[in-house]
Amino acid sequence: MLRCCALLTMLVLSSFAYSQSGRRAKGTTAAAPPPEVTDPKPKPAAPEEPPPVTAEKNQEYRCTEDGTLARILETDPVDEPVVSTKEVDVRLVITAKPAPAYTREARRNGIEGRVTLKVLFSASGKIARVKVLKGLPAGLTENAIRAACKIKFKPAMKAGQPVAQWLNAEYVFRLSDSSIFTP
Repeated sequence: MLRCCALLTMLVLSSFAYSQSGRRAKGTTAAAPPPEVTDPKPKPAAPEEPPPVTAEKNQEYRCTEDGTLARILETDPVDEPVVSTKEVDVRLVITAKPAPAYTREARRNGIEGRVTLKVLFSASGKIARVKVLKGLPAGLTENAIRAACKIKFKPAMKAGQPVAQWLNAEYVFRLSDSSIFTP
């Protein structure tokens, strides 16, 4: 009887050791033979895409509808009068400021810091221009510009009319705030 209890106890305790730990065993499968290549079809020529814009300090960019950046090459004047913060009756109100994404390259290289942008908030309620005051490498400046282009705001008012205004926007990149699960 004592042997039977000892054997039963040993079986119960050993079953815990062999129970599944949450990981599944890798199945072994036979390697499939490589597919035979027969007359590869040539791919149609893709339309030439312009190279991605690399943001540089003291350069101005405009936001585009498709999310790409366009560098403003000429220093053409702004179409609307720009008013300083001290001259407005009602200050500009930012209603939504999206956070920029961390790039894989920057995360891999451990790059942290601040991107400072000078943003022209137009009277029409859209971002007109973005100028880089302080940037970071590995695509972080470009992502900050793209995030700045998505800022939602109510324009500043002077004498009851909406007016354009330059303001600085700062984006902080910290690896501790970044998730490894986001692109």
